[in-house]
Amino acid sequence: MKIIVPMAGRGSRLRPHTLTVPKPLIPVAGQPIVHRLVKDIVKVLNQPIDEIAFILGDPAFFGDDVVKSLEELAIGLGANASIYRQDQPLGTGHAIMCAKDSLSGPAVIAYADTLIRADFKLDPEADSVIWVKKVEQPEAYGVVKLNECDEIIELVEKPKEFVSDLAVIGIYYFKDVAVLKNELQHVLDNNIVNGGEYQINDGIKRMMQSGKVFKAGEVDEWMDCGNKTVTVETNTRMLGFLQQDGEEQMIAATVTLNNSKIVEPCHIGENVILNNTTVGPNVSIGNDCLLDNVTVKNSLIQSHNVIKNANLDGAMIGNHVKYDGHFKSISIGDYSVLE
Repeated sequence: MKIIVPMAGRGSRLRPHTLTVPKPLIPVAGQPIVHRLVKDIVKVLNQPIDEIAFILGDPAFFGDDVVKSLEELAIGLGANASIYRQDQPLGTGHAIMCAKDSLSGPAVIAYADTLIRADFKLDPEADSVIWVKKVEQPEAYGVVKLNECDEIIELVEKPKEFVSDLAVIGIYYFKDVAVLKNELQHVLDNNIVNGGEYQINDGIKRMMQSGKVFKAGEVDEWMDCGNKTVTVETNTRMLGFLQQDGEEQMIAATVTLNNSKIVEPCHIGENVILNNTTVGPNVSIGNDCLLDNVTVKNSLIQSHNVIKNANLDGAMIGNHVKYDGHFKSISIGDYSVLE
């Protein structure tokens, strides 16, 4: 089994946090988004992973440190890492074809801007499984249309009239991903574009037209990381799940509390010092931070920060930030100083 992860986008909706760090490497509940996504997929598949292929963007942004992080992720899961580059933002189908040397055999394709919680088995009769989640406003999503046998027969983007409430979340399984590769090659060769880009859906539609069987795999939870507000919400939800699972150490042994308290669930990294501070609930703090006279809840704070005299709720703070103030809901990028 292979996992293919297109992640070449710059994450502009999450700025300023993605000005220096690619969005898939923004930490949620103590781990980068792409790390959590891949690990959760491995749990769902429950079978050995031979290769994880990552499609990155410009090497000036997705540099050696990003490559090293992804290689370590793959090795830690017992897989080989392959690194590909998408040098132009030409769509989801184009991104996948940048990894065409890895497109053979059974594979999962997962876009690295979402997190899931799921527990189901892949249907052995299906040529492909598209993972979906029931939503309240299907007109805002791409949805699947099912026939009487619960097979997917159509993909409909933002339907104006009700088609289904099963939204496509951007994770796909293919019994043989080479079939998708051949159809996407046809899309590229014949310049079939939507919105000026080559889309994975056009390859999938060609597979459906040829008689391939598509099934829907419904996830229990689908958590977005598209902008600051939803990323903070996702951090809160993930902390709750981790607390229930009890599989991760949530608070590092090197955390120092001086007249301070932690209201769980929280994820606090190494060498964090808390002076006269209350943290939680629903807070993630990265390594090597100092919080002095701070009250913080429902927030995501990355690494190497000094925060003083703050009352924070729903905040997202990057890396290497110095902040001293009395604002409440803030979004601060890397290397900022507010004193």
